[in-house]
Amino acid sequence: MRRGATEIGSVWNLVNCREERYDQSKKDSHSLDGLNFNPRVPVFDANIGVGHQFNQPAPFDDATGLLYEMDRHGVQRALIYHVQGESISGLDGNEALVTWADGSAQFSLQWTVGPRQDSLQQLQDFHVDGLVKSARINSTRPGSSAVELPFVEWLYGDLLDWLQEERVPLWISLSDSPVTEIMSTLKRFPNLVTVLLGAHYTHALLVHPLLRHLPNAHLELSRYEVPGGVEALKEEFGVERLIYGSFYPRFAMGPILFALHHMGLTETELSAICGGNLKRVLGEGMGND
Repeated sequence: MRRGATEIGSVWNLVNCREERYDQSKKDSHSLDGLNFNPRVPVFDANIGVGHQFNQPAPFDDATGLLYEMDRHGVQRALIYHVQGESISGLDGNEALVTWADGSAQFSLQWTVGPRQDSLQQLQDFHVDGLVKSARINSTRPGSSAVELPFVEWLYGDLLDWLQEERVPLWISLSDSPVTEIMSTLKRFPNLVTVLLGAHYTHALLVHPLLRHLPNAHLELSRYEVPGGVEALKEEFGVERLIYGSFYPRFAMGPILFALHHMGLTETELSAICGGNLKRVLGEGMGND
């Protein structure tokens, strides 16, 4: 009987705790109607792939489907790249991206690049037309049909030199390129602004040293599920180097966005992570709107 009473008491304590959290969430302008959640700051997703791959269809056929998914999660803008650059050809993927985006003002286009001269030339041509705000390495995923290339200076040096000179930020995936290659190569280009993608809890011991040794690197948070990890990064580096991205459709759009809203961040900090830092990196100004 005593054990049963203790268990019932524990349940009621849990219920009361949840009710208190819910009351607090309403005060913090969270919308938690059932399972619904609305961000309380403007959101600009830093990492969304679009289009079909040869072995994996996308969850949506066109921009309308993605815009619906963004609206469902309270995401106003997205930086998008074509996933064909991860599997077959960055050149073809970039051409397809222009058509896919269909001129939507809610999308910023990101170009996939590789170590070939024709890839750099395509990027330079886009740059002349004023279309380049960022680029990403076409790191190949396991199981793709592309040849997996090491991220080393003797392959990517010309590209990285150009990006650094033109102040074009580079996105590169920790999930798809060896961390040792990323560190050793990027250290040779100290003025190149970078965004490191897809850090996982398996990278927990690597992330802090990476950011210490690469002062122009930022961390995209789509998979950073380390308990207290974001808070520890904020403590050491501030929020200026943390960026919300979902890596959708590889991962779900909502979980890290929901988590960020429940970490005790101030409105200013949350606004910076959810959009302001990305806008600054892309050269869109210092505002968080």
